[in-house]
Amino acid sequence: MRLRTIALPVEHGAWGFLLEPALLGLLVAWSAAGAVLVMAGLAAILLQTPLSLALGDVRRRRVSPRTRLAWRFVALYGTILLGAVAVAVALAGTPTILVPALVAAPLALAQLWFDAHGRARECAPEVLGALAMGSLAACIAVAAGWGVIAALGLWALLAARTVPTIVYVRARLRLERGRTVDPTPVWAVHLLALVFVAVAAALTDLAWLVLLPYAALAGRAALGVSRSRVSVSAKVIGFRELGFGIALVVFLALVL
Repeated sequence: MRLRTIALPVEHGAWGFLLEPALLGLLVAWSAAGAVLVMAGLAAILLQTPLSLALGDVRRRRVSPRTRLAWRFVALYGTILLGAVAVAVALAGTPTILVPALVAAPLALAQLWFDAHGRARECAPEVLGALAMGSLAACIAVAAGWGVIAALGLWALLAARTVPTIVYVRARLRLERGRTVDPTPVWAVHLLALVFVAVAAALTDLAWLVLLPYAALAGRAALGVSRSRVSVSAKVIGFRELGFGIALVVFLALVL
């Protein structure tokens, strides 16, 4: 029994799902309550793995040393999560900061269902989990005094980056393993993201410059699933996407 597989997320991409909304939220709407909310987000990321393992064992009606250890970590991370949320609400002076998290709760619960049924590596739970964690940026913004609608718009901009990226990375990894991949879904989801951001810019006071990083991501995806791509390892792909994500977040913080 490896402690790391119980106490820490197996998928390294989970850290990116936390880093991007946390960084964006703090860059555009810094507050002490927002910083504490990042701690709550970290606890939520850590909570997912042992809770999924424990619930999976409950579903299979199996109790093992791993199950008991998983529940201990659930108690530890859950306590940290609840404590951080309570401190953040106290600092912000209003429970309204939790509204985006409540909107995201069904997404997180759906992901947990997939995880507990041994389907964590499918596309749907990855998208659900990333979208749910993206609500952290909106919570941080509300804690700094943003209106809820504007904060949800910030979350939507992150979603336009996250969902296409997950679809692209999954397709790219299959290609690197020598499998056949239809690039159409990759192109389509990036095009939809571009259209969404363009509509948002047209209907609000968003600067049109906000389209640039999404166009760049669409270009890298088109090249990445083409025959002209240069084969690289999964680790390189992961680090590249982390870099793309940080660059997009910093760009958004500058133009918003």
